[in-house]
Amino acid sequence: MKSKLKEDSSCESISKNSCCGSSEPKQIEIQALKDHWNKSYETKALEQLGWYEENPTPSLQLIEKTGLKSNARIFNAGAGATTLVDELLKKGFQNIIINDLSSTAIELLKNRLGEKASNLHWIEDDLTNARELQKIKEIDLWHDRAVLHFFHDRKEQKNYFDLIRNVVKPGGFVIIAAFNLEGATSCSGLPVFRYNAEMIKERIGEDFELIEAFDYTFTMPSKNTREYVYSLFKRMQ
Repeated sequence: MKSKLKEDSSCESISKNSCCGSSEPKQIEIQALKDHWNKSYETKALEQLGWYEENPTPSLQLIEKTGLKSNARIFNAGAGATTLVDELLKKGFQNIIINDLSSTAIELLKNRLGEKASNLHWIEDDLTNARELQKIKEIDLWHDRAVLHFFHDRKEQKNYFDLIRNVVKPGGFVIIAAFNLEGATSCSGLPVFRYNAEMIKERIGEDFELIEAFDYTFTMPSKNTREYVYSLFKRMQ
C-alpha cells in the first residue's frame, strides 16, 4: 500500500495498455494518491492531460435523454479537467456540485471558470472514503467520467456505489463512463478495473434501471485512443 509511484506517472509517454503512459501501476495510500493527482495537474496544462476531453459529447447526449430541468442538482464526480461544467452552464444549469480529490485540480478549474466558479458548490473529498460527500442529498444527476475505473479494490467499489445509493434521489439519474473490457489496464501509474454495462448494473443495484449503454472510443490529446463504456441509469425507488 505504501509503494512509491514510478517517475513516469505524469503522462509524458504513451504505452499500449496505459491511458497516460506509465507501466507497472502501484496501489498507494490516500495521501500519496492525493499528492500524485496534485502533481499530475501541476506538471501539465489541462489541455495536455491524457483524460482531457475538449467536447464532452457522449455525456451531453445522455444528459439530454434525462430531460432534467435547469434547476436540477447535478453532481460531477472527480471533475478534474472537465469541460462538461462549461457546457452545463451554457444550457442554463446552475445547481452544480464539483468534486475532486485533488485540491490542485479544483483550483485550476476555479481559475479557468473565473466569476462563474462562485455560483458552483465545490467539495474536495474521496469518493471511496467520503466525509463531506455523505452530507449531500437529493442529487438529480450523478456524473462520473473516468473515475470509477481507478477503484480497483472491491471495498473501494462498494463504498463508491454505496455513496451513489445514499445521495441520488428516486427518479434521479446516474451516468458512468469507465474503461471498457477492451480498454487500458492502467492509467497514470495506477491499476484500473475495466467494466461492461452489465458489471456496472450489477454493482449499482436493482433500484437502478439501465436506460442506455454504449461503447465509445475516446481520442486523447496525444491522438491515441482509449475504449470506454458509457451507461445511463435511472433510480426507480
